[in-house]
Amino acid sequence: CHAAIGAYKQADKAKIRKWANEAYAQVVLKAPTLQDLYNIRELARANGVAYYLVTDAGRTQLPKSTVTVLGLGPDEDDVLDKITGDLKLL
Repeated sequence: CHAAIGAYKQADKAKIRKWANEAYAQVVLKAPTLQDLYNIRELARANGVAYYLVTDAGRTQLPKSTVTVLGLGPDEDDVLDKITGDLKLL
């Protein structure tokens, strides 16, 4: 949830409107490693895709600053697929 909201807040307003007027699609994928998550973030940045990397606050089971999730978009399906097309559904 934090990642989706964070990416949404950073996204281009026209892309948000288009996403909202269509299917509101949300897909959850699994990155095999933390390094993969960082690589995906860099691909998003290079392709102008809004992103938000979440680090845990350390108030529950995870140590503080543990990277937990990366949110992307909204953006065009083909743009996101270039970045995440090799990942499996969670």
